[in-house]
Amino acid sequence: SQLVDVVNHDPRRGVGHEKVLTRLELDAQASMMMARAGYTADSVPKDGETVYLRSTANLSTGGTATDVTDVIHPDNRDMAIRAIRAIGLDVGGVDFLITNIAESYRNIGGGICEVNAAPGFRMHVAPSEGTPRDVAGPVIDMLFPQGSLARVPIAAVTGTNGKTTTARMLAHITKMAGFTPGLTTTDGVYIDGQRTVEGDMTGPVSARIVLSDPQIDIAILETARGGLIRAGMGVSEVNVGAVLNVQSDHLGIKGIDTLEQLAEVKRIVVEVAKDCAILNADDPNVLKMSGYTDAKMICYVTLNPSHGLVREHIRAGGRACALEDGVNGQMITLYDKGSHIPLLWTHLIPATLEGRALHNVQNAMFAAAMAFSLGIKLDSIRQGLRTFDTTFFQAPGRMNVFNEHPFKVLFDYGHNAHAVSVMADLAQRLDVVGRRIVVLAGPGDRRNEDLVAIADAVAGRFDHYICRRDDSLRGRDGDEVPLIQSRALKEKGVPESAISVIPDEQEAIDAALRMGQPGDLLLIFADALVRSWKQIIKFRPEGAAPERVAVTTAPVSETIVEDSAFAMMEGISRDERGIFISRESDD
Repeated sequence: SQLVDVVNHDPRRGVGHEKVLTRLELDAQASMMMARAGYTADSVPKDGETVYLRSTANLSTGGTATDVTDVIHPDNRDMAIRAIRAIGLDVGGVDFLITNIAESYRNIGGGICEVNAAPGFRMHVAPSEGTPRDVAGPVIDMLFPQGSLARVPIAAVTGTNGKTTTARMLAHITKMAGFTPGLTTTDGVYIDGQRTVEGDMTGPVSARIVLSDPQIDIAILETARGGLIRAGMGVSEVNVGAVLNVQSDHLGIKGIDTLEQLAEVKRIVVEVAKDCAILNADDPNVLKMSGYTDAKMICYVTLNPSHGLVREHIRAGGRACALEDGVNGQMITLYDKGSHIPLLWTHLIPATLEGRALHNVQNAMFAAAMAFSLGIKLDSIRQGLRTFDTTFFQAPGRMNVFNEHPFKVLFDYGHNAHAVSVMADLAQRLDVVGRRIVVLAGPGDRRNEDLVAIADAVAGRFDHYICRRDDSLRGRDGDEVPLIQSRALKEKGVPESAISVIPDEQEAIDAALRMGQPGDLLLIFADALVRSWKQIIKFRPEGAAPERVAVTTAPVSETIVEDSAFAMMEGISRDERGIFISRESDD
């Protein structure tokens, strides 16, 4: 016991792994080992005698480590390496039992008793005897080779409206460019285009989910007000940050009562931007954010090619994305370091409905500016925009169009006055020979003036109005919201005969569909997106053809489904010929 006390006085020894060596303990195992030798803790060994207190030599139980790197026999070293390679490890610890490591096991015998996949470095960094070795350095160099990227590029986008579509556009562009994108949106987390987590994923938790996925090599984060207020960004910095707009929505909730306060929250995205901050020069509240970013570059986006500040910015060699008029229509144009780069005609972007949907023109401009600022090639940006459309399957609830009824259906998730106004404007620009019908709603947790503003945004623009409630009442009575909006419509001069109050979402949509006649346009604002879209595509007017037309081919279990929208909704896949195939006969 006195000898143990002497050893434990070594300042290098501590409890457990707190120091380079561990204290000796006269515990049950030590007592057993001493008893085998005929001793107790009070015994005095003979002069020069060795008494073992452990059956194994481990640092964690008080053993010592002697560096033998310079004296190990090459045969022993090579056998250790072969053992590691045989198992398939990149890093491993080999326990060699041998009387003298400086002699070959071929001559004196010996063997390997353990190969450790997570070896400790302590014995090498601070051996009891011999030269310390930096064993961690080569491991780190192997994991992170010199010059390789240790972080994936991150792009974050926020705004009141348009952020989901813009984020999806950018993810599509990056995928076309050969990346494996991780995307967070209001309907889930997507890894390489496949949804892995369902739900509203626009906060810091979803950002961490994407950034912890080993498959991705670029991250696109849709960032919403709620997550920013609750817990911030979830990342310390982003390469590219974009703010699309700041409009009246969610005001009066969680201490955010004015547009200026809302802008302070949303500008966090550009405050943490490292390489480029992309701002809407047409929105005064967004334009002011230019004074709050430390990004290396600011890129302005404008629909007005004569914007004074943007023109000055371009003349100074700054970056911008502007919409310019040309002989064949409107051209999305990039400016950078004095270069003028015509990118793409707006009518060639399916998501813009031949350039009529100006809000998606602007979203495409932001996606292009973000992609350009991430270093993606122009041809990949063009290809991405030309192959992105607003089908329900690429952008659910974002200006989806259904043309397979005698009338046209516009389907959207718009839930604030600005978003509703944008869709109402689009409805006016589309060629319609019949009537225009709208199904209107408003979130129950919004202020009364916000609900009235939504109704004002459509007043006088449609032939019939169906007012319904939000699918979740959010603290309101069952028909309170539709009654508020119907009164607002009447105050704007809409005749009572042109207004229907149908609180239930499904019943309201069904009424609109049954009201539709050939040549009509139905604008439907929905909350339960999947359910409502299924309701629209499965609707069959009285006397219409059967819901599905199928032709059986060999083998019998394959059925060609001609209704492509139904097929995709039901999870039926395309084959290599582009035909939708169900592999189960009962489908």
